[in-house]
Amino acid sequence: MMQLPRPVILASASPRRQRLLAEILAEFTVEAAHLDEDALTVPDPAQTARDLALAKARVVWVRYPHAIVIGGDTVVALHEGSGARQLSKPVDTADAFRMLRDLSGRTHTVYTGIAIVDHAGSDAFVSASQVRFRDLGDAEIEAYIATGEPMDKAGAYGLQGLAARFIADVQGDRNTVVGLPVDDLRARLRHRYGAKD
Repeated sequence: MMQLPRPVILASASPRRQRLLAEILAEFTVEAAHLDEDALTVPDPAQTARDLALAKARVVWVRYPHAIVIGGDTVVALHEGSGARQLSKPVDTADAFRMLRDLSGRTHTVYTGIAIVDHAGSDAFVSASQVRFRDLGDAEIEAYIATGEPMDKAGAYGLQGLAARFIADVQGDRNTVVGLPVDDLRARLRHRYGAKD
């Protein structure tokens, strides 16, 4: 496990990010950041993911300036023509159904932004993976929504959960899709702090 020179705070309430961060850090605390995500959404989904991760980390770091704060955010995007439609967390079950119907039989991109903030400044990056869904029937979409799993996830699904059966292919880091690109983060922490496992 990696040892860092200051206490670490994960600025995310996501249990998925917490599980993944525990693969590289033995000790950290969790402090959710609350901010208006819509206000930071821009047309470029990679930029949105980076900006939100950085904003979350900074909000928490202001309260704990002695710490190293890691922020994260995941954006699901369907590229259509020259633009991208960003799918955030569904507002209700009808919204979740629309998202899953739109993802059915198509490839989309998942962008996860990660930011590290401490007394010396910040470092933020984005990891992207391509996910292809198989064709989904309305009944199986409705059954999945009835489990409640899609309601707190960008794009209305979780790769690591019941929606795994919807996935035909993943190109890139699967952990990016789950919400924390562990290998990329480990490399950044090693570079920034000279940390070793």
